[in-house]
Amino acid sequence: MAKKNLKKIFVLDTSVLLFDHASIKNFKNNDVAIPITVLEELDNFKVGNDTKNFQAREVIRSLDKLTEKGLNDWVSLGRGKGKLKVVMANLTNGRDAEAIYGPGKNDHKIINAAITLADANKERAVVLVTKDINLRLKAKAIGLLSEDYETGKVKDVAKFSEGFPIIENIDSKQISELYKKGSIEAEEILGPHQTANGYYILKNGSSESVLSRYNKKLNCIERVEKEYVYSVKPRNAEQAFAVNALLNPEIKLVCLQGVAGTGKTLLALASALEQRQLYNQIILARPIIPLSNRDIGFLPGSAEDKISPYMQPLWDNLKFIKAQFRPGEKKHKILEEMEQSGVLSITALAFIRGRSLSNAMFIIDEAQNLSPHEVKTIITRAGEGTKIVFTGDIKQIDTPYMDEESNGLTYLIDRLKGHDLFAHIKLEKGERSELANLANELL
Repeated sequence: MAKKNLKKIFVLDTSVLLFDHASIKNFKNNDVAIPITVLEELDNFKVGNDTKNFQAREVIRSLDKLTEKGLNDWVSLGRGKGKLKVVMANLTNGRDAEAIYGPGKNDHKIINAAITLADANKERAVVLVTKDINLRLKAKAIGLLSEDYETGKVKDVAKFSEGFPIIENIDSKQISELYKKGSIEAEEILGPHQTANGYYILKNGSSESVLSRYNKKLNCIERVEKEYVYSVKPRNAEQAFAVNALLNPEIKLVCLQGVAGTGKTLLALASALEQRQLYNQIILARPIIPLSNRDIGFLPGSAEDKISPYMQPLWDNLKFIKAQFRPGEKKHKILEEMEQSGVLSITALAFIRGRSLSNAMFIIDEAQNLSPHEVKTIITRAGEGTKIVFTGDIKQIDTPYMDEESNGLTYLIDRLKGHDLFAHIKLEKGERSELANLANELL
């Protein structure tokens, strides 16, 4: 029988299991093998409150349920699924990753476990699956099949680089009516671009144009105005669209995507402050990605002292808004009172895990550094009256095992775009400074 027609054997690296604890059941009817070295690494990750610690514990529990009869031999993963086995390195044909790349490193032991399976199953394709690019390269260099974990990946990320549609040749009467009445029937004006909570610039043959949003519920096109939010005014069309979505109570989930300096976090915070009476709490959070992957535990001081440097960009946005008012002004006093009372808080994302958030506006910055599982976990914490805003740039991934196709922000946009409760706005024009724009364009 041809090799390609037989079931494959997928050997999973630790990075895959920490990315998705349910990954062992995502290979259809193919068999799955876990090197014993991976179990050792999972043991090192099982303690802690980070997402990787949660994933490690879930994997260990899942394996424990499957190991009542042991894992020395293949055990079934369930109906329609393949089988699972824990494997060790037992080299027979001379290929040895530790001899080639050096002894003692877990990556090389994992490669050797995959080689052992490949040598024992020459009629079947044995594939090492890992989110570690360097491990994939090492495996391929030694003649072993290796690939990334594909489940949950978004293939067509190019569509996320597209800005808002500009609809040309709109009748002047329709534009005039939209200005006068604030809305018009959608008819077939938007064509293939029509999507729930989609934002558009409608133009006619001359210089007339209008900013608009499609309201799917009423099947109409609504005019979008440039509204001030806590004395911050949108500087371009895309920022006006962002503010419109942030202020709309019917849109419960907003994603602001764009490069640094486009105003994502500032607009989200200013809009939250503008609506402060609608929410019991306004929370700004971001994941902590330590430099050089060093744990923040080595930093001196209390928990707040440790996270303070990572939260500074959020404080900078708050300071910018504060600077719009003199110390004695009412809005300045309101901001200080909200900080002191805890109604407005800035914290690390890890500190709010496990909480149920009701009547809150929750802004998550740098969301491109979250996994799809983390994004789902955050959204499922939303109680009644809560609005969630994700901001980030899918081209600026700071974690080693994610990319443009597999991060949580991309996953969120792909799965929810077009839903009545969701709005996605791509911010492209930098408004921080001419120097920042120059860097984004030419460096």
